[in-house]
Amino acid sequence: MAGSADFDLYRPSEEHDMLRDAIRSLAEAKIAPYATAVDEEARFPQEAHDALVASDLHAVHVPEEYGGTGADALATVIVIEEVARVCVSSSLIPAVNKLGSLPVVLSGSEDLKKKYLGPLAKGDAMFSYCLSEPEAGSDAAGMKTRAVRDGDHWVLNGVKRWITNAGVSEYYTVMAVTDPAKRSKGISAFVVEKSDEGVSFGAPEKKLGIKGSPTREVYFDNVRIPADRMIGEEGTGFLTAMQTLDHTRITIAAQALGVAQGAFDYAKNYVQERKQFGKAIADFQGIQFMLADMSMKISAARALTYQAAAASERGDADLTYLGAAAKCFASDVAMEVTTDAVQLLGGYGYTRDYPVERMMRDAKITQIYEGTNQVQRIVMARNLP
Repeated sequence: MAGSADFDLYRPSEEHDMLRDAIRSLAEAKIAPYATAVDEEARFPQEAHDALVASDLHAVHVPEEYGGTGADALATVIVIEEVARVCVSSSLIPAVNKLGSLPVVLSGSEDLKKKYLGPLAKGDAMFSYCLSEPEAGSDAAGMKTRAVRDGDHWVLNGVKRWITNAGVSEYYTVMAVTDPAKRSKGISAFVVEKSDEGVSFGAPEKKLGIKGSPTREVYFDNVRIPADRMIGEEGTGFLTAMQTLDHTRITIAAQALGVAQGAFDYAKNYVQERKQFGKAIADFQGIQFMLADMSMKISAARALTYQAAAASERGDADLTYLGAAAKCFASDVAMEVTTDAVQLLGGYGYTRDYPVERMMRDAKITQIYEGTNQVQRIVMARNLP
């Protein structure tokens, strides 16, 4: 896949366009048919997982030296965008695999990378990210989960909340306090395995949207892990967590972009076929203006998201700003566009017989997770280019 040398501009290359065609065909054939059932039954989208794994699209960010495809940041965005266009829950498979494993990619030892990135690349395991806690959401540095050194091991105790794909993933990047006196500089990162003694999970949250992606609490009760499972040096976990979010907020922008595009495509086709007063409602100027605004906002969100992806690939100095801006803008656009799509379908849009109702519910979370959009504006203000 394209490497950093292709990122003089953030316009997708021919290779990226080919990838989009491939993932769109796969998504429409093997993911879209199950999206309604996944939402209605609030079940993990196993069909999507299997299809993505079979096509090596479940964790495209993993470097080639660890068995992955070595996709660049824009290719990863395109995969997530196209899956989210038909099913946001399913797009959390590649998105959260990147979120959970990127700390290992960024800061892990060579041994840690070989041990955990290989199974992820093969599709034998998924990765989740454990940062938030019941009393530490936006203020992640206020976490209480503790890790205490005991010889050649660390012992973890605490609880993490809002963990995406918890219980399904085999591996978890866990942030825990190793030196309470140092606040954010006393936080370290670890890889915890689902099978480690003392790891357990709460009941699935009953959510407004993304019902196919399990969100659960993760409990650590005297979880004893080898010291070599620490990611990076002691006390660097919070820095790794924030660096990770700089890159992965762009994947949330991609989700938002995808669901907005999916809702727009459906609504556009609907208004061309729906007739009132003797003609297609697409012929009415009021409808045309709505569609024009929706398309314009999606185009702007795509440009900003792809620009942020290019910055991610290059490691640009303004990545923190651009990642926050892309996530914030694209998710606001997604909420506007999906709501307008429901409006364009009228009463039909408000029913579960049509997908735009699900898309509107799914879009809402993109304004909340990986930092609320209020937090994104704070991040942007502190990192103005």
